[in-house]
Amino acid sequence: MKAIVCREISDDIATLKLEEVELPALQPSEARVRIRAAAVNFTDILTVQGKYQHKPAVPFTPGSEAAGDVIAVGPAVTEVKLGDRVICGGLGCYAEEMHLAAAGLRKIPDGIGYGEAASFTVGYLTAYVALVRRARLQSGEWLLVHGAAGGVGLAAVDLGKVLGAKVIATASSEAKRAFLKDYGADHVLPPSGFREAVKGLTAGKGADVIYDPVGGDVFDESTRCIAFDGRIAIIGFTSGRIPSIGVNIPLIKGFSILGVRAGEYGRKYPEKGRENMAAIMRLLGERKIRPHVYARFPLARAVDAMRTLQDRSVIGKVVLEP
Repeated sequence: MKAIVCREISDDIATLKLEEVELPALQPSEARVRIRAAAVNFTDILTVQGKYQHKPAVPFTPGSEAAGDVIAVGPAVTEVKLGDRVICGGLGCYAEEMHLAAAGLRKIPDGIGYGEAASFTVGYLTAYVALVRRARLQSGEWLLVHGAAGGVGLAAVDLGKVLGAKVIATASSEAKRAFLKDYGADHVLPPSGFREAVKGLTAGKGADVIYDPVGGDVFDESTRCIAFDGRIAIIGFTSGRIPSIGVNIPLIKGFSILGVRAGEYGRKYPEKGRENMAAIMRLLGERKIRPHVYARFPLARAVDAMRTLQDRSVIGKVVLEP
C-alpha cells in the first residue's frame, strides 16, 4: 500500500514522498483500517520540520487523524467488526491503510461523511478542553476567538455558540470574515486593531474568554480588551512569535492566562479525557456541531494540501482522500 513518508527533517516539506510501504503483521488486538480521509493539521507540518513537541524517528508517515473502514481484525478484537466506519488517530494517517488498536477506534455516527469525521477530533477536542474544562465558559459570556477561520478556531466558534456564548471572531480576510458571519459568529473583526471594537461591543467590559491560537501581536492586544476575571486560553503560536507578559498586568487587570493541551489533559486525567471525547462525539452525532471541510486532495498531493495551511488560505479543514 502507499503512504507519504518523511525521511529527513527539513523546513522544506517538499522532501515528503509518496512511497510503497508494507505494514507489519496485524496484532491480535488491532484492526486494519482502509483510510478514506485524513485531516491535514498545522502540527503535521511542524512535525515534519522538527518543530513540534513530539519528534518521531525518521522515517515516519505524518498525519494524526483520519477516518475509514475496518477491513480486517485481530482474533482478540471485540470493539469493532468488518465494515464498520470508524474515526482513528495516531501518527501515520497519511496512508492508504493503518493498523490501530481496536480499543481506540470510534464509530462514525450515521450520516456523517468520512471527511467531516476525519477532520473534527483535533479541533473540537481542543475547543472543548479550552472552553469547558479550562476557561469554564458560561452561557451569555463574551467569547473572542482569534484565527477563527482555521481548524481549531472555527471549532471554537461553533462550540462557543452551542455553549450559549456571544462570539466575536477575528480573521485575516474579507472572505474569511464573511464566511464566519454566515457560520454563526455574532461579530467579525480584523486580526489587528480589534481592541476598541471589542470594548465597544461589550459596553466597555471586554471579552470574558479569549481563545488564542495565534500569539504574537494578537495576544498583546488581547490583554487590552480582556474583562476583569476574564480568561485567555493559549492554544498555540501560528503567528510565529511566542509573546511574553509582565505578571503585574494580569495582577492589576484581574485576568487569568490558561495553557491548553487537549491531548495532555486527557493523559493526565484519563476519566475526564474519556468524558471529553464522549461529549464531542455526542455533539457530532446530534448534529449540534458542524465540521467544515474546505478542500480535498488526493494522497499524492499531500504537500500541496499542507501548503494551503502554510499560506493561510484555508477556512476550516483540509483532508486527503487516499
